Amino acid sequence: MADAPVVAVRGEAYREVAPELARFAVTATARDRDRETTLTRLAERAAAVRVLLDAAEPAVERRETGQLRVWPETKRSGERVVAYHGSVTTTVTVVDFTALGELMLRLADQEQVELAGPWWSLRPDSPAYREARHAAIADALARAREYAEALGARVTALVELADTGLATAPSMMAKAAFARGGEAATELELDPQPQPVQAAVEARFTISEPVLG
Repeated sequence: MADAPVVAVRGEAYREVAPELARFAVTATARDRDRETTLTRLAERAAAVRVLLDAAEPAVERRETGQLRVWPETKRSGERVVAYHGSVTTTVTVVDFTALGELMLRLADQEQVELAGPWWSLRPDSPAYREARHAAIADALARAREYAEALGARVTALVELADTGLATAPSMMAKAAFARGGEAATELELDPQPQPVQAAVEARFTISEPVLG
């Protein structure tokens, strides 16, 4: 086999699959001249967010409280505090996209709440990755057979197979439009962003003796 002719090929696969997860960030904020009042308002608004997220289960698969910030606002000319600011951010992972728009609308309707997202993605163990790898291997084998057939030969054995990478495109943030400040609520239209999945392999196959005449 060491003296047998070898053909080296690259196999590739590209898929666009529906996202499996949607993430967004909800931030409750507060501001007042009195520090205790700021903290109280912040705690109340964060609690209101938690209540809405509790009511959204099981559509909400996971939620994580991230950065909590409390800081003083001072005058430019010195250290005199004129107000206190506070914010707390929760990252929410949603698996039921039919409930996503309504949930974001309910959160956006809360006082002093900011939203960012959603960001679409696949699960780390998504079957889409496995399917892309299998398709890349099949593509490499098909290419090797094409080259062999063009030479009047056939593929006889696999010499080497190397995974050159699996990639997904960065998740995209959907544009959101919703009513605020007592306006009539409108539907929040969200179109899940298809997730491109690409796999590539490099392979070397031995082939039978070519027919070159």
